[in-house]
Amino acid sequence: MRSFRQIITIAGACSLVVTTALTAGAAVAPRTTAAAYSATAAKLVPASYKGHTLISAMDASYAPDESIGPDGTTIVGFDVDLMKGLATTLGISVVAQNVTFDSIIAGIQSGRYAIGNSSFTDTKTRQKSVNFVDYFSAGEAFYVKKGTPATFTSLASLCGTSVAVESGTVEESDAQGQAAKCAKNKPLSVASYNTQDLANAAISSGHQKVGFLDSQIAAYVVKTSNGAFVLSGKPFAVAPYGIAVAKTTDGLKFAKAIQAALGVMKSNGSYLAILNKWGVAPGAVSSFGLNTGK
Repeated sequence: MRSFRQIITIAGACSLVVTTALTAGAAVAPRTTAAAYSATAAKLVPASYKGHTLISAMDASYAPDESIGPDGTTIVGFDVDLMKGLATTLGISVVAQNVTFDSIIAGIQSGRYAIGNSSFTDTKTRQKSVNFVDYFSAGEAFYVKKGTPATFTSLASLCGTSVAVESGTVEESDAQGQAAKCAKNKPLSVASYNTQDLANAAISSGHQKVGFLDSQIAAYVVKTSNGAFVLSGKPFAVAPYGIAVAKTTDGLKFAKAIQAALGVMKSNGSYLAILNKWGVAPGAVSSFGLNTGK
């Protein structure tokens, strides 16, 4: 686990320029690929969120959504570029801060972070603690070391083996729930790690047999493993990702501003361009729901 936190500045007044072409077969051709300031969306941002730099908390061990870049310091990824685009659209200043995943929601509740943008699956349980603006759709998936004889196709198929998950994730709670259902003669061992990088290392070393994480992250882990890992089974349990903000009056107003900004980015093409840049366009959504847990 990294023992330090990296910070990158996202200038709210700067345009996001994406040069990567859209993949063939995209349903809607964008008019542009750069985010642009929207006075209509910006006027929805409450005063308490203006005039100072907002912290967006991310766990930078979840490539291609958020990870430490080649320079060893900068956070890069789909979620990072999306937040840059939102900052530009809303005319605000945001910095991305690298923290452990299971500390983010508590940090939003305490006021330490204004935003949690770290591949959060939007669940009813989490809605009790934060408001979510949905922006992406992802499933869950398994991967294993190449040559592993067994194929894992469902939660039930994990019984009798060991699984590595990141602490605080939906996969952790799903695996723990399944462990309680497995027969005594086929127990499921669930090992939780502070970062996804550590969970991946546990599979590589053979300490655990199955990696369990979000589907596009699993695909990326396999793609960048130089043949060491393979996917096992197909993605399942597709659910929305949400950008998390505080459950306060101004937090709700800010959520509505983010929702409006995402709509602007979809219209001008910058939303889809960011997804295509990072190879996650299949997770694009047609609308951006606001969920307050009510």
